[in-house]
Amino acid sequence: MAAAFKKAAKAGQREHRERGQPRSRRQLGLLEKKQDYKRRADDYHKKQNVLKALRKKALEKNPDEFYFKMTRVQLQDGVHVIKQPKEEVTQEQLKVMRTQDLKYVEMKRVAEAKKIERMKSELHLLDAQGKQSNKHVFFFDTKKEVQEFDVATHLNTSPELVDRVYNRPTIETLQKETVKGATHPAHLKKLAEQRKHQYSLLKQRIEREKKMFVIAQKIQARKDLLDKTYKVKVKKETVNSPAVYKFKFQRKR
Repeated sequence: MAAAFKKAAKAGQREHRERGQPRSRRQLGLLEKKQDYKRRADDYHKKQNVLKALRKKALEKNPDEFYFKMTRVQLQDGVHVIKQPKEEVTQEQLKVMRTQDLKYVEMKRVAEAKKIERMKSELHLLDAQGKQSNKHVFFFDTKKEVQEFDVATHLNTSPELVDRVYNRPTIETLQKETVKGATHPAHLKKLAEQRKHQYSLLKQRIEREKKMFVIAQKIQARKDLLDKTYKVKVKKETVNSPAVYKFKFQRKR
């Protein structure tokens, strides 16, 4: 009953209002209340404590003391900022690493590798123009043999087929069997262009597979860095290779 009576008595009381700024002092702004003063005083004492702690730290500092951060910190607009190591990552790699998962990248890389192997088996690693990249060396005993040397006679084939490193039958084979495939110059030129195009596609797929392999390695390296084990960087990251870290050995149960 006493609580109810007290509540009913307060309901009839006049509302308390804090005094505002007098009209003669209105140009000075709002009148500061106790809560405003409390907030301002706390902020002032907090800053004074920080300055006191910094003065104490400066007085107790050893002038001959060295920190490794001294070589990695630079002053920018009055604030010490630690220099962050620049990662050697291209924009294409960064985009794939942020949007794709490791399993997806590895799946695409394996698919590219299978396509490369299939194209290699179809093309038999032949040059687009039919010319051999390496050299075929013949040895002779005398200079006369060198002057009288004929490649077509030595290889026992037709002079028109000497420059071909594939499908170069001997004269006996040409006499016994008919020539299979295209023989017209126009058809041969068209086949050479198609072969060149296939080699261009093969080269693009090989480069794409290498890029996917590097991206997968970099994603895996970043996942390994989430481990709290002590580690030391052995090799910096480059465009074509991830960073290499050496982790502290821990025995597992």
